[in-house]
Amino acid sequence: MRSMLAATLMFAAAAGANAQMTTPQTPGNRPKVVQTVPIRPPALQTPSDTADAMAQAERLSLQSDLAWVGEYNGAITGDISARMVDAIKEYQKNKGGKPTGVLNPQERAALAETARRKQDSVGWKIVMEPTSSARLGIPGKLVPQQVTDANGSKWTSPTGTVQVLLSRRKEASPTTAKLAEAEKKEPAGRKIDYTVVKPDFFVLSGLQGLKKFYVRGTFKGDEVRIMTILYDQATENTVEPVVIAMSSAFDAFPAGPQAGPAPRKTVEYGTGIVVSDDGAIITDRLVTDSCLAVAIGGYGNADRLAEDKEHDLALLHIYGARGLKPLNIASGAAKTDVDVIGIADPQSQGGAANVSSLKAALASVGGGDSALSPPPAVGFSGSPAIDGDGKLAGVALLKPAMVAGPATAVPASQAVMVSAETVRDFLKANGVAANGSSTDAKAAVVRVICVRK
Repeated sequence: MRSMLAATLMFAAAAGANAQMTTPQTPGNRPKVVQTVPIRPPALQTPSDTADAMAQAERLSLQSDLAWVGEYNGAITGDISARMVDAIKEYQKNKGGKPTGVLNPQERAALAETARRKQDSVGWKIVMEPTSSARLGIPGKLVPQQVTDANGSKWTSPTGTVQVLLSRRKEASPTTAKLAEAEKKEPAGRKIDYTVVKPDFFVLSGLQGLKKFYVRGTFKGDEVRIMTILYDQATENTVEPVVIAMSSAFDAFPAGPQAGPAPRKTVEYGTGIVVSDDGAIITDRLVTDSCLAVAIGGYGNADRLAEDKEHDLALLHIYGARGLKPLNIASGAAKTDVDVIGIADPQSQGGAANVSSLKAALASVGGGDSALSPPPAVGFSGSPAIDGDGKLAGVALLKPAMVAGPATAVPASQAVMVSAETVRDFLKANGVAANGSSTDAKAAVVRVICVRK
């Protein structure tokens, strides 16, 4: 009988974990506004429309998180499908929400945090196999022991209940059909529950003695590379979700380092913090990069006066605005947890511009910055992070997701918090008198809109 895992892996087998680091271009300090571009909130959209408007990296991250919580069993490719939308609806129903097929910022943050906890529980990491440079996702806490020889590497649990093997060999004129037939017979006694053979890869799963196994193999020229996962049936509930992730992450022949920027959105949304009553605003430098026009929701166009490339901060200014409520940034320091106050992308809130908040934990990443977990929703980049005393701890910035890159690349944090001290130094260096007295962060945030055509 075909195993449930085999049916699941039918969809996940072809996925890979290729990634590309975004390398933004930087304009001058004070670009001229060429024209005034009317900003219209998008109309209500279907779940597929919303997914289609997301960046590829966002869809990859969403599919991966849904797979880790057991809702999605498709290939993690970033492609839109009814399977992905149905997985979102099922997740929402299981959490007691309305199954709309579109996650609101709070739902997305909760999903990301649940997936992160599951990954952390098994010590998930992307590694490069040293003899072949193949890229694998390895559950380091489950298989902490590694040995390597000229034929590949093996990761095992202390008791041998879980094993991961990457083997490589030379073979004359290989085909996936020939490789699959050979693997069915080696070692002797394998009972095959599931087989798929495609021109560029094959997958087998079943029983090997008392252990379950999953094999995925491919070739390039005369080089054959095969990943095998063995695990005791008693560990099935723990290991099988990880096997799905490993199937999606396995890249037997990674491409070399890929440079060049990823396509930028035509219209991109972020959050800004009003820091002075004459219209000075702090936001994310990358959100406002290469914009034909930068607008502040409800106030009109803004000038981009300065940037801090090291910390990815930008200084904007609006003129003639009334009723601003600048945030007091004179004090405040990072604590263990913060509240991030921002305005999610209109795609995720039906075209609205509501201010919302989420809690995030901090972890130092050096240089005065801290990693934020879970990452805030899209649109939150540039948001104030408020400490337990109600003071500004820093500015939350979303980082470009790595979706392809060198095999040795270590994924960076998806979100960081630039410290309040860094923000104050940046403003001081640019002659801004931050005279805000408000402690109401929700009143001090504004939507930042970048139009690139």
